[in-house]
Amino acid sequence: MRAQVLTAARRLLAAAELAAPRPGPQQLLIEVRACAVCRTDLHVVDGELPDPKLPLVPGHEIIGTVVEKGESVDRFRVGDRVGVPWLGWTCGVCEYCRSARENLCDRARFTGYQIDGGYAELTVADQRYCFAIDLRYGDIEAAPLMCAGLIGYRTLRMAGDAQLIGIYGFGAAAHIVAQVIRHQGRRLFAFTRPGDLAAQQFARSLGAEWAGGSDQPPPDPLDAALIFAPVGALVPAALAATKKGGTVVSGGIHMSDIPSFPYRILWEERVVRSVANLTRRDAEEFLALAPKAGIRTTTRTYPLANANQALSDLRTGALEGAAVLVP
Repeated sequence: MRAQVLTAARRLLAAAELAAPRPGPQQLLIEVRACAVCRTDLHVVDGELPDPKLPLVPGHEIIGTVVEKGESVDRFRVGDRVGVPWLGWTCGVCEYCRSARENLCDRARFTGYQIDGGYAELTVADQRYCFAIDLRYGDIEAAPLMCAGLIGYRTLRMAGDAQLIGIYGFGAAAHIVAQVIRHQGRRLFAFTRPGDLAAQQFARSLGAEWAGGSDQPPPDPLDAALIFAPVGALVPAALAATKKGGTVVSGGIHMSDIPSFPYRILWEERVVRSVANLTRRDAEEFLALAPKAGIRTTTRTYPLANANQALSDLRTGALEGAAVLVP
């Protein structure tokens, strides 16, 4: 099969011809139809996440068709279309797995990080962490739902019943969760890179009643702020924009160091918390909600051979919505 592979050399993938993988017990062999490009892929390729499996096929927002089943597979049939997310395997027996917090499993393994992912023509995935995809979504349109959508949804859940919500960093995850926020009747403010008028207009087109730079205060104090940009300085900025008792949620897996800030902007029972990975419950809830809420994804497609260009465009902020690789 054709694949894009990360070796010890950072920041660039290499085209390769690899032997087709074979499914083991409880696994599916999947023909990849589309794989979205996530900022986490960029963190892996740029060496910001430690100790990936090398050589590695990245990619964890996979849409594909089951072409072979391993022993004991009972959830899917050959020919079924499935989505594969970041969380690829958990032990099922630790305290976190037994308390519906499998996203915190100490032995968890992740697609496109410890498990070869979707920057290839074929991939193998644990049937427990594969999900049926609503027929109303095409392959390319569905791919960003598998991480940008899922992580955005979990991040929003952490904000509780907040009504006035600010989003910092208006990329792939933000453009999906913005639609969920508006579907639920909540108010949305968007914060982009200072001076990025195109991103601000994009946010307004998705229902933001106000959009401005991350260096600007919102017109009204926020109940909650969701941070998707990997910039630690946004944490104190978001705290300063949040009202008493508000919540700041960091939705990314990696962030630059958070600078020191005065206690007064944390005081009055404000909360700062992170999101780690996702659970199967998140996937089941969000994938059921997305078509009902009319969620649509904005995408730019790239041939698999142009994976490095897609990563570069994400790195430089040249994308509106999500990049999607098509084998």
